[in-house]
Amino acid sequence: MVELEFINAISAIDAATWNAIAGQDYPFTRHEFLQALESSGAVAADKGWQPHHLVARRDEQIVALMPLYIKTHSYGEYVFDWSWADAYQRHGRSYYPKLLAAIPFTPATGPRLCLANDAEREDVMRAIASALPAHARQMGASSVHILFSKPEVSSAWQPLGFMQRSGPQYHWFDRDYGDFDGFLASFSSRKRKTLRKERKAVAEQGLDLQILCGSEISPAQWRFFFHCYQLTYAKRSGHGGYLPEAFFTQLAATMPEHLVLVIASHGDEPVAVALNFRDQHTLYGRYWGCVREYEFLHFETCYYQGIEYCLREGLRHFDPGAQGEHKIQRGFTPIATYSNHWLADADFSAAVAQFLDDEKLHIAKYLRDASAMLPFKQEEA
Repeated sequence: MVELEFINAISAIDAATWNAIAGQDYPFTRHEFLQALESSGAVAADKGWQPHHLVARRDEQIVALMPLYIKTHSYGEYVFDWSWADAYQRHGRSYYPKLLAAIPFTPATGPRLCLANDAEREDVMRAIASALPAHARQMGASSVHILFSKPEVSSAWQPLGFMQRSGPQYHWFDRDYGDFDGFLASFSSRKRKTLRKERKAVAEQGLDLQILCGSEISPAQWRFFFHCYQLTYAKRSGHGGYLPEAFFTQLAATMPEHLVLVIASHGDEPVAVALNFRDQHTLYGRYWGCVREYEFLHFETCYYQGIEYCLREGLRHFDPGAQGEHKIQRGFTPIATYSNHWLADADFSAAVAQFLDDEKLHIAKYLRDASAMLPFKQEEA
């Protein structure tokens, strides 16, 4: 029998025990990453992100873990359910709190249910799919949401009562290109010339780019990064960002092997920066900022340097983050991402199910149409 416990701080389980289950390759479920979010104050009850992590045991042995949060808003999730919350409010009902299995501020697909033994997945998922809704009802939560699961795992949640939702992102995949010139050789002639023109324009503006990994990044470079991070959020949202400087400095100390920083400089002055995470197979683009605007510098810093890094390091996949149709013409393939949802209210659940069915058709059509915009030669498109 699987028994569940909910802990209100990641520190309730030591790092070695957590990482033995969650693994140490995918960066965002590592104990160190989740601990940095909590100890820096980025996630907390007063921020609308109360840690409530799920621990599943059988015969007193941990068999599964799930990063879980009690949410009192829908910020920082990237699977937008504001319209659902508005519908609840219009009908005099409360959508918050809700339970969210996700990585805060991180729309990167990966494990959400972490298993000690993958052979137990079916039994453990069945137990959790029964217990989580009961727990949500008991605590007065409207719903349970599992965001950015792998496709096969998301599909497995569906027959257990968790509706599936899809959305678009744009990812790069290494099709045995060898190097950046090999990647460009897959483009149509016109698109290839356009991309080369963009890269040439960056060089002609006197900009130099450097990639630094982990411990190579100096404290001064981290301070510059955080300044740029705050500038980006100030421009977009009028605030300094969700994550404090202490979050990044803690990651630099505890998991530097996952960090890849791209810095653009004009002469001796740094002017732009992009922070990426990595594992053995994937580069994850996360944050960008600049102190001065230069033509095409964003594309060079956030995309082309990342692709070159992947090709050089043998990474087969580059997830540059959410949104951005401009990525398509630069060789990033439109793909579907997946989330799962359970709503306690039967009427709202039925309405959302119909909405998701309709939305799924639109997303599928969009992905087909967007794929036609890829820059590859016709036979490779």
